[in-house]
Amino acid sequence: MNQPLAYVHPSAKIANTVVIEPFTTIHKNVEIGEGTWIGSNVTIMEGARIGKNCSIFPGAVISAIPQDLKFEGEDSLAVIGDGTTIRECVTINRGTKANGKTVIGKHCLIMAYAHVAHDCVIGNHVILVNGVALGGHVEIDNWAILGGLSAVHQFIHIGAHAMIAGGSLVRKDIPPYVKAAKEPLSYVGVNSIGLRRRGFSSNTINEIQNIYRILFQKNFNTTQAIEIMETELSATPERDEILQFIRNSQRGIMKGFMLTKNVG
Repeated sequence: MNQPLAYVHPSAKIANTVVIEPFTTIHKNVEIGEGTWIGSNVTIMEGARIGKNCSIFPGAVISAIPQDLKFEGEDSLAVIGDGTTIRECVTINRGTKANGKTVIGKHCLIMAYAHVAHDCVIGNHVILVNGVALGGHVEIDNWAILGGLSAVHQFIHIGAHAMIAGGSLVRKDIPPYVKAAKEPLSYVGVNSIGLRRRGFSSNTINEIQNIYRILFQKNFNTTQAIEIMETELSATPERDEILQFIRNSQRGIMKGFMLTKNVG
């Protein structure tokens, strides 16, 4: 760990096997776990808690204070799970008194120039492609993938295994297992390829597709769709997860994509 061209605050808790490249700055109140690699010109500020076997590439800024005018200098954290990769020039802000921390889970890939704002909570195995921007308090569940240059409104919830097209403007909650695209952002199918890669059976994928046909393609309103799903579909973990997601949505879920007929 001894790198004479890097600055490490004497009170920072750095595991012995951490590699720190030249011209990196690590402030006080920072903890970094075994096996993590910190590239050149990285800035790790107060409140960072970085797990084991992470990789943080040049230019990243971890745990800077929130870009939130309500922030009053309170103590807070930015937590990064084991095995996560943070690519070049990513910015991850620490939390505010609202939640106290920003959290990125294990084995995530946060690609170059992405921004994770204050109080976001990101699950495990999530991928944020280049240039993704998350507003404050965004919640992203396990295995979700956000395409490059997508912008996510504050307080949005994105469900597990969802896949969002590049360049999307995410203004509504995105339920689990779906693909989302178009403008305004809409349901365009189930993420069946991703689900197969992660071991979901064909029967389970078909059940998920049936659920979303009712919700998005049968012209029912959300209340009607929930009632039909509860009364006509067998209870499964996936059905129950989708129902719970819809009921708990604070901003409302995205709409189904309806084809329009050509006129003339």
